[in-house]
This record gives sequence, C-alpha cells and structure tokens, in this order.
Amino acid sequence: MMAQRKPVATTEGSTEDAPGVTRVAVDRIHYYGKNPRRQQNPEYDRIKASIRDSGLDQPLVLTQQPGMADYVLHSGGNTRLRILKELYEETANERYYWVECVIRPWSQESSVLFAHLRENELRGGLPFIDKAHAVFEAKSLLEAELGTDGLSQRQLETLFRERGFSLSHSTISKMGYAVHTLWPVMPLALNAGLGRPQIEKIRSLERAARQLWIQRELGDEGEFNAVFAELCRRYDGAEWDVQPLYTALQHEIAVAAEQSEHVIQLEIEACLAGRTVEHGFVPVDEPESVQPGPRSASGNASAAEAESPIATTSSVPTATQGQKAQGAVDDERSNATPTLSLSKSSRTPSKPDAMDIAALRSRISTTATRLAEHHGLGGQIMVLADIGMGFLLTDVPPSELTETLDQEMLGLVSALWWQLAACAEVTAAPPDVVLAFLEEPSILRQAMASHDADLLFSSVWTLDPGQLGCQLWQQLNPEDWQLLLQMMEAYRALKRLANERNHDLWGAGER
Repeated sequence: MMAQRKPVATTEGSTEDAPGVTRVAVDRIHYYGKNPRRQQNPEYDRIKASIRDSGLDQPLVLTQQPGMADYVLHSGGNTRLRILKELYEETANERYYWVECVIRPWSQESSVLFAHLRENELRGGLPFIDKAHAVFEAKSLLEAELGTDGLSQRQLETLFRERGFSLSHSTISKMGYAVHTLWPVMPLALNAGLGRPQIEKIRSLERAARQLWIQRELGDEGEFNAVFAELCRRYDGAEWDVQPLYTALQHEIAVAAEQSEHVIQLEIEACLAGRTVEHGFVPVDEPESVQPGPRSASGNASAAEAESPIATTSSVPTATQGQKAQGAVDDERSNATPTLSLSKSSRTPSKPDAMDIAALRSRISTTATRLAEHHGLGGQIMVLADIGMGFLLTDVPPSELTETLDQEMLGLVSALWWQLAACAEVTAAPPDVVLAFLEEPSILRQAMASHDADLLFSSVWTLDPGQLGCQLWQQLNPEDWQLLLQMMEAYRALKRLANERNHDLWGAGER
C-alpha cells in the first residue's frame, strides 16, 4: 500500500525525503501565458485561506524554457502561484517566498499547454469556453510544430489522445462553434458558464432557422448570418435562456416571409425534427391552442455529428410527431449524454433493470468512456459491444499524463483507473479472452500474460483502499460522481440479468 508523503522543506535546493523536489524563490516563477483558465478560479478564496493556514499541499510543477534563467509553470498552479505572490506581498513572510517545486524538462510549447489542460480537467470547474479556447490554441501550436495547416477534427482527436487529453471530434466541433461563432456575439453568456448543452441547443436552432430561411428564399446565407448574430448580441447576458432567441428568430422569419408566426413555429420544429417542410401547411391533427415555442426535437445534423434537442414544455405535439421527435431525442441521448434513455412508446426513463444485455453494455461503455476522457484515460478504453461488460481497458495510464501530475491528481487518476478496471473485469475475466484484445506493447498485456502482479502494481499507483473516499469520491466533480454511480448501477444490473438468464457474459461464442 502506498501512502501520500509530503516533502519537508529544508534549504534552497532538494528537500528531505522528497527526491526531485526543490525550493525556488517565488519571484523566479512566472505564470503560464497560455493558461486555459481565463477567469478567476471560483475556489480562489478557499484556496487562499488553505495556503495561508497550512501552506501548499503539493509542490508546484515547473519547467524552464531554453535560454531562460527563471521558471514557468508546467502543469497548472496559476491560482496557487498568484496566491503565494499575494501572501508574500501582504505579509513579507519567508514561508510564502520559498516554494517547493518539481522541475520538469522543457520539450515543446504544446506539451506544456496540454499539461495545463490535463491539470485543469482533472481538478474540474474549467468553463466550457475557456477549455474551448485552449483546445484551439493547442490546435494552432500543433499545426506550427508539425508544419501543417488545417488539421481536421479527426486528426486533432488522434493527436490529443496521444497527448493524454481525449476529446471526440464532435466535441471539438462544438468547441469550434463556441469559439468562432458564438464568442464574438455572446461573450457575457459564455463567460457566465454557458455550457455544452446550451451551445448544442443554439447550434440546432441556428441550423433549423438557416434551413428555413434558405428554403423560403428570404435572402442569402450572409443575410441570415447577420440576423442571427444581431439577435445573439441582443439576448446576450449572464442569465441566458434559449427561448427569447427562439422567439426572436421565429418573429424575424415570419416578418420576412409575410407569414404567421404560428406557421413559422411549426416549420422550425419540422426542421429541428428532420421532417420535410411544406410551407404554409398546418397538420390537421395539430392542436389549435399551441403556443409559440420549440418542442423537444433533435437537431438537423448528420449522423456523424448529432446535436442535442431544444426542449420546452410550451407546446404539445401530436402522438405521431411526438414519437418521431422523441425517437430522435433517444438516439442523441444514447450517444451524447450519460442520462437514462427514453422509451419511444411510453416516454418514461428506462431503468437499468428494464434494459437488455446489449443496452446495459452500451450504458456501461458510455459512462466509462466519458469518465475516462474527463481524466486523460480516453485512449485506454476499448468498447466491446458483444462481450464482457461493454468495454475494456487496454493499458495502464500513459506516462505523458502521470508524469505531469502532482500527488493529489495522480491519486485521483490512479484510483479511477482501478475503478474502471473493476467494472471492466480486467483481472476477473478469463485471461485468454482479455489477452485477445490487448496489443503487444501494452504493459497491462505484459503483466497479465506473465502473471506478473508486481509489474501492474508498479505501473499503476495502487492506493490504500481506505483512501478511496478522500482520493476519489471527494475529488470527483458532481458530473463525474454521477457517471461513476451510473456505471456501477448498470454493472450490477448487467450481472444480475446475466445470472437470471444463465448467460455467460465472457463466453467465446459472443465474439
């Protein structure tokens, strides 16, 4: 069992019992200029109080750019450094002047940015727009370092995964939309915390309105872009809601088309649901009392990149239309969110116990993948649709991730890796079945093939089980905690269902 050990400060240079930890003067440490966090950390006051009372819990991680005498933060720590500088200015106390640090060798600019991205991702709380800006900053750095222009989203997905920061190409696309389209016209809402779900709603609404604008020949795309941008600016604010933007777009199109807003509302909803629009046609089974406002419907997107629905309760769809729209919502939610899918017939959430084996495997793999991606482990996930628990870990945490983490974050990532390994039954499943999916370079494969437990334990920090509460449960942000619970619930339901049906989940016949 490994317990955390904090370095003991002595004099400038190495610290006792903490090889690699040195003491550096605070005025020789500089902030990282491309720090992903653009806004003040909401935990700033709490962190400052903690450092004032107890000092740093973990050393800062620094690096030294070629030809520079001073140091720059290598992986996170901008908030802690700012606090140390403030406390030293306020008190002139030497305890805030000499800072315990770990020095990492300089490699290239993109490596430092990815280290900061991983650190911020692990600690949670980074606004979506800050993360999006950092991702496209990383894209520019990678293009410069690789001597290429215009890396595709698929290429970025691969390059990011290789650097221990997993993002799907669809997420990168949404980040690009936030940075390039929404940021110039909605900075207040984005800075206030407008997140991915709301951004998906805006994008779906824009696509539907644009489609209708072009079909009705109300002007070219440039004119629509100008209208959309102006409305986004008009309704930009910290307390943002999609409904005013929807209503305003509906009104602008109705005026330009010289048509009633009710008809335009129905046509926008048809576009959102992917139905063919027949201009001016109101379905006979549509209730006369429908009020303006969007229904639950999927975005008009390609299969490669589905968009989340825009949903309100202000209108009541007919049974046929509602089932079509709800089916689209089900398909999107099964791919994009960890929430329970909706039944097309009853519109009630399907509990894990009510799902079949394939659906439970899909649910487990979805939650596991999201957890892994949030903590730099996305490249270690392999989805297994027809065997086992729905996914498998292919290797131990990558060194490019673990070597940049402080003890606290390393404990979190390591504990989560073991939780994922337990859910995937990596060491409980038949070894020959698991080995068939693992490639030769994998340390996990080497350990399993040679039955070398020490190799595995030396490659993944194995915490004292008694530390799981403080190292994992407490450290996970609310979204990831819910994902962990959902993954465990689905695992239990799958095992229970398999036992009831006398079904061998790892049977070779399933492959």
